[in-house]
Amino acid sequence: MLTLKLQVGLSMLELLYSSGLRISELVNLTTRDIDFTNSIVRCFGKGSKERIVPINEYSLYYIKLYYDMRDTFFKGKVNDYLFLNNHGKKMTRQGFFKIVKTLAYEKGIKTSFSPHTLRHSFATHLLNGGADLRSIQEMLGHSNISTTQIYTHVSNKKLKENYDDFHPHGDK
Repeated sequence: MLTLKLQVGLSMLELLYSSGLRISELVNLTTRDIDFTNSIVRCFGKGSKERIVPINEYSLYYIKLYYDMRDTFFKGKVNDYLFLNNHGKKMTRQGFFKIVKTLAYEKGIKTSFSPHTLRHSFATHLLNGGADLRSIQEMLGHSNISTTQIYTHVSNKKLKENYDDFHPHGDK
């Protein structure tokens, strides 16, 4: 059986990657913000703007596992925040970052990364998979499309690398 710390970390990591939420949005989620029936998360981004983002079944599975475990650890304590620390209080950005560093260390990951890296991965993978820029903009909560367009440069770089590697006229 997983520890509460590991389960909260896995749930938060999976939700970050599957939704592209900002860390501040993630730690401010309440138990009412996850809709298991419709597979969506409701969050409040910059400027307190509400947005709805789809999440996958894999993420919902880990959130449900955590949520069931969460209730067994904090019986009698009332706290509506979804992700709690080991004292039954709202998880902080710093607390989550410590969990991520611990998980990375335990898994032998030596490269430096932050939870925000998952937001970038979310957007880049959507773009590389064929999602349109406006949809990605909406899911990320960017008010200006130019903020989202940075991901096209990452994608274009990968296109150039693929061309160079696999096309007969590429630079090998």
